[in-house]
Amino acid sequence: MLKGRRIQILFAGLILCLGLSCMFYLDAEAASKKEYLDSLSVGITQIIDPTTGSTNEQAIQELTEMASTDSPQTAEESDLVMVNVQMAMNVRSEASEDSDKVGVLYKDCGGRILERRDGWTRLKSGDLIGWASDEYLLFGEDAEAMADDVGNLIVTIETEILRVRVEPNRNAEVVGLLTVDDELEIIEFINDDWISVNYEGETRYVSSEFVDVDFHIDEGETLVAIRKREEAERQAKLTANQGAVVVGGDDTRLLAALIQCEAGGETSNGKLAVGAVVMNRVRSGAYPNTISGVIFASGQFTPALNGKVARVYTSGNISESCYEAARAAINGETNVGDATHFRRAGNHDGLLIDHQVFW
Repeated sequence: MLKGRRIQILFAGLILCLGLSCMFYLDAEAASKKEYLDSLSVGITQIIDPTTGSTNEQAIQELTEMASTDSPQTAEESDLVMVNVQMAMNVRSEASEDSDKVGVLYKDCGGRILERRDGWTRLKSGDLIGWASDEYLLFGEDAEAMADDVGNLIVTIETEILRVRVEPNRNAEVVGLLTVDDELEIIEFINDDWISVNYEGETRYVSSEFVDVDFHIDEGETLVAIRKREEAERQAKLTANQGAVVVGGDDTRLLAALIQCEAGGETSNGKLAVGAVVMNRVRSGAYPNTISGVIFASGQFTPALNGKVARVYTSGNISESCYEAARAAINGETNVGDATHFRRAGNHDGLLIDHQVFW
């Protein structure tokens, strides 16, 4: 009996030792796994349970959950990209300064991200597709803020007659009528049915059912488009030099037409300010270096985009005051300093002249 009792005691002691060893082993293993999970620097194969030789599925799940919890979540960012330069930047065929130039992005241009790699972004801006250095680009909230600041709302009237009312109500008094040839300046979207607009210096309302609104950002130019534009300008100069028109007469008329569209109802100061903005862009080097190039560059002036400038230019229905402002601006006069932008007052800080602000 004594011998048997000793065996039982020894066996119990052995079990106790084995239990303590297992507890120590499990504690060590748990600490080891915690260290792995905390560092997130080990692979799945390193959390194999050595007692079974099988993958510890719970540890794998914990690792995955911890990785997704502790790692910063990448917010879904907009694919918008904006150019952040004072003049212009080149766009390349590949993500390298040594690759071929395929186009140019001017100041305030924007586009959509197609791919990002090694400090370069492949983007699409109008017809231009290529690689640009991230050093001169803005992304995310910064890009959206710039786009909101410099973008244009392009409005197309989709009915023969659009009624302008004093209140956002179909029974409200009609104070004016707009046609497809008229320019519509939006103030804000009231709701799904109505838009407030600037009509003769007053806030009025039109039905959103009969207009199409598109937010437009200036776009880059491909080398093909640049060569085509420059050749057209060269041909125009050749024609003028040959006596078909007075040298500079076409540009003066074109600038006067733009002033008519953008500030026809403003004072002489307001008209000169618009003309000065165009000429400041011509001189700045950040934009095309001709009046026609500036006016018809992608996204610069709403009346040029919707065809109104071309119609006014062709019709010749331009006031003498707009011609006077155009000639003065071409001769170097300015009342806005070196400002290169303007828009309706109230939406941007700057120099207020009549109903528009310049900066």
